[in-house]
Amino acid sequence: MELKVSTAIVESFFAKLKKHLESDVIIAGGGPSGLVCATELARKGVRVCLFERNLAPGGGMWGGAMLFNQIVVQQEALHLLDDYGINHELFCDGLHTADSVEATAALIYHARHAGAVIFNGFSIEDVALDGERVSGVVVNWSPVHREGMHVDPLVFRAKAVLDATGHPCEIAAVLSRKNGVKLNTPTGEVMWEGSLDVERGEQATVEHTEEIYPGLFVSGMAACGVSGSCRMGPIFGGMLLSGVRAAKIIGEAIGL
Repeated sequence: MELKVSTAIVESFFAKLKKHLESDVIIAGGGPSGLVCATELARKGVRVCLFERNLAPGGGMWGGAMLFNQIVVQQEALHLLDDYGINHELFCDGLHTADSVEATAALIYHARHAGAVIFNGFSIEDVALDGERVSGVVVNWSPVHREGMHVDPLVFRAKAVLDATGHPCEIAAVLSRKNGVKLNTPTGEVMWEGSLDVERGEQATVEHTEEIYPGLFVSGMAACGVSGSCRMGPIFGGMLLSGVRAAKIIGEAIGL
């Protein structure tokens, strides 16, 4: 029995890994914008591969604010909570509250249920280029990356890559730093996020969800970071809507 259990895990995992060495879209980061984008694309039949550094996807949504596991979502994004079956209550002035654990679990479930594959415990350390276009990512195990071990990574290919890595904008940053390329920003570089301003941050999260280099898109807090916009704190409507916008523009870019 022990051999059968181990064989089942090894064979099924490596079949999944091999199948997704090439995908339509790779998403870096399993926070709310990345998970929503994965769901929306997978529902349309797009082959989506999402890499999450941590053991559990979900990003900062799990903890709410200060480990108070409630989040706030504004009226404009309520249709997404309803679509994903997430309970919510009106607090005031078009602001609704939801349980952060329920909300995060629902986003993960719907992404996987729609057909997106999620690889947790994987870190993206670089991008792959095809001329002047991002054509994939360079991936290693998170413990290998964290310990600084000298172990060569693997390459996963895709038609489009989404940087949903949050505040560090890791994919955009490594592309700019290692290659000296010009990004689609006023300075041509990662501009890094400004201090907290909820209204401006929420608006910028969606507005700056865009293609910043051929083949590379940004969403969520990475969109704020790349564009130099404000952070917004524990309000998540903009993050959810950013995921929807990312799915739309990526779908158009790959010919949906």
